[in-house]
Amino acid sequence: MRLTQWTDYSLRVLMYCAACAGREAPVTITEISDGHAISRSHLTKIVQELAALGWLETTRGRGGGLRLAVDPNTLRLGDVVRATETDFDMVECFQASTNLCRLINRCRLQEALQQATLAYLAVLDGITLADLVASAASNNKTGKTRKSALSGIPITPMSA
Repeated sequence: MRLTQWTDYSLRVLMYCAACAGREAPVTITEISDGHAISRSHLTKIVQELAALGWLETTRGRGGGLRLAVDPNTLRLGDVVRATETDFDMVECFQASTNLCRLINRCRLQEALQQATLAYLAVLDGITLADLVASAASNNKTGKTRKSALSGIPITPMSA
């Protein structure tokens, strides 16, 4: 499965806003556009959708910009992917109206791919926006080995 460009850019916008959440000035579309080499007009459409979903606050005019409207610890990656992806049908037999496969009554591919999609989304549901932008230093102030929220692999802080 490959995420659409729309989802990729949506994630970048949300991550950028989460990473800048502590600063006084709001994030601007131009700032994200320049930083990621993404069309400003395309980002504007994405920001409008993310605001409509309630994930971003937008302010127009001088001094305006974008801020997260949700706690990054509660916004799950799976929710973002479900909201921004339009097609989870991996093969034609997922849609009965367009299915031409003659093996449909004997084949278990559809069931296997549906299970894989559910497992994929379950993993994404275990990752929050905060997990995506957290630095190793901020997550490990104790200096002890911990498990990464993303991989489950023990990680040890790097020495200076």
